[in-house]
Amino acid sequence: MSNPCALPAYLAPPTDEERKALPKLEERLRRRFGTCMTDYRLLDDGDRILVGVSGGKDSWALLDLLASLRTRAPIRFEVHAATIDPGFPGYDPDRIAEVCEAKDIPHVVLPAPIDTMVRKRPEITPCAMCSRLRRGVLYTHAKTRGYTKIALGHHLDDLVETLLINQFFEGRLSTMPLKLTSDDGANTVIRPLGYCEEEDLRRFAWLKGYPFVPCGCPLCGASVLESRRAQVKALVADLQKSIPDLKFSMLKAMKNVKTTHLLDKELLGLPKPWAK
Repeated sequence: MSNPCALPAYLAPPTDEERKALPKLEERLRRRFGTCMTDYRLLDDGDRILVGVSGGKDSWALLDLLASLRTRAPIRFEVHAATIDPGFPGYDPDRIAEVCEAKDIPHVVLPAPIDTMVRKRPEITPCAMCSRLRRGVLYTHAKTRGYTKIALGHHLDDLVETLLINQFFEGRLSTMPLKLTSDDGANTVIRPLGYCEEEDLRRFAWLKGYPFVPCGCPLCGASVLESRRAQVKALVADLQKSIPDLKFSMLKAMKNVKTTHLLDKELLGLPKPWAK
């Protein structure tokens, strides 16, 4: 399977005519971004936010929107960036560092032994291992440097697809939370793009001229999880042809849970079979 990271959605730079769509698109993203922030109390006065910046469309949009909000918000907060270097041959985070410097956003590259671990443990799903290692490195850095929040670039499509993957393949009803405190209570993860659609973020990053930095992993997209995600993504895209508001309807459903109308016995307060 080819590496999807090597296939940016837009190969040619935008024309002057295409750039005219940027203000309207940026306003829509800012509105949804701000609403998500407000709905879930993702931002507090004095926050020091560490943004995971991979060099992909989602992390660029997240960094841009947070940096923009920093200049307009009635509260004060810091925005810092961190990039995980997985050790894959050819991965070059220098372009990310250059953009962050131009935006006056402190940036650090954090090495992670992902390439080495994947080669040593081929029996483990590579994408799952990569995710755990990235999260661990990011969590440790945030904890030791006193960051109050870690911001990740997951968007509405990720929430919808994760919900369906968990139902279809795992037998559980859950998705990515927009605000999550780690098990040890040391880190709080936020996902401010939760109301934003992937295609809008892709086009936004392209129109803004952000560089696309592939991760370099030869197995990227080849895991069972990514195969399932591609399958679900195709299903959602097909359903959207006849249900244009599908993703926002599913978002509304995730915010409107009737626990009494589900079958979880613990939620229903039913005694366990062995309880006396």
